Amino acid sequence: MTAIDQIKADIEGNDVVLYMKGTKEMPQCGFSSRVAGVLNYLGVTYKDVNVLADADIRQGIKDFSDWPTIPQLYVKGEFVGGCDIVTEMTLSGELDKLFDDKGVAYNKDAAEQIRAANA
Repeated sequence: MTAIDQIKADIEGNDVVLYMKGTKEMPQCGFSSRVAGVLNYLGVTYKDVNVLADADIRQGIKDFSDWPTIPQLYVKGEFVGGCDIVTEMTLSGELDKLFDDKGVAYNKDAAEQIRAANA
């Protein structure tokens, strides 16, 4: 299986996938930590893919999405974006709407708490 085949299988086989440096339990960069922290705080069930563990996946995800940086968040097969985009969407409520529209379970109260803390 090629890296692209693996990426497609992960994205198609999981509602939410985060390509990141490190793991959701132990992120290895600040940007990955921020996105994983949001998803963890919201109680979202997601697959984490550590791009540091496989150079082919690390480059493959950049080629697949035509997006040059990590982390990368996918929801129901759709590329959402990286750290800045996910942060903005969290604070604006757009991430809630995306999860609602796609049928992804998350803690709405936790999302409100994030916005209140950053108001």
